[in-house]
Amino acid sequence: MASTSSTATPAKMSFQSRVNAVKTPKSDINALILDYLTMEGYPQAAANFSKEANLPPQQDKSFVHARQQIRSAIHNGKIDEAITLLNHFNPEILDQDPPLHFALLRLQLVERIRQANSSGNDFAPVVKFAQDQLAPRASTKKEFLEDLEETMVMLFFTPDKMPAAQQRLLSPDLREEVADKVNKAILFHHSKRREAAIRQIVRMRAWAENVAREKKLDVPDIIDLGLNATADNRFHDHEHEAMITT
Repeated sequence: MASTSSTATPAKMSFQSRVNAVKTPKSDINALILDYLTMEGYPQAAANFSKEANLPPQQDKSFVHARQQIRSAIHNGKIDEAITLLNHFNPEILDQDPPLHFALLRLQLVERIRQANSSGNDFAPVVKFAQDQLAPRASTKKEFLEDLEETMVMLFFTPDKMPAAQQRLLSPDLREEVADKVNKAILFHHSKRREAAIRQIVRMRAWAENVAREKKLDVPDIIDLGLNATADNRFHDHEHEAMITT
């Protein structure tokens, strides 16, 4: 009697078929959205979404408020206040992160130079601040010294004649850069993460695609991420909220 068992090789599933076979629970997607809103600084959207998705908040109100205050102070050029708030919130952050501490002090120096230029005040207190607070730290690391030297050049020019490198220091970009570093440091000390989980997933996905292409696996030339699909209306309600910066 002939065998009825099949010896045929199972049909290989296409890439899209395998993608379609993966069913991600909506609860996981909601948790990912809430994590993004929380970590990226959209507290009102995060609060609303957590209620609507029936998920517990990822951060308590006091923590969110502290982050808001510190970021707001930096964005408004109130670096003294930001450092005081940060030390009150967690004094270990600056103690354990010399580059972050130097970045804040350097921004504080920039703001003092800005203020002296606009008000016509004496630069002597500015120079003393640089000597007392930044010079000792600059002697410990080449990058610190270069940043300090670049900043001190500002003392020799009026705002309208600043070289390009010094004009960059006066732009809002430096405040944003330092505020972002401080925010990531706070998040890391709180949750051991510096960014939203979705950013890590996107990098992992890009790495996996690169590996697949290097090995010449059967993947489409262009892989649709599905970002154009109709999103949950609840999320659309919050998408225009400004990130907390003031």
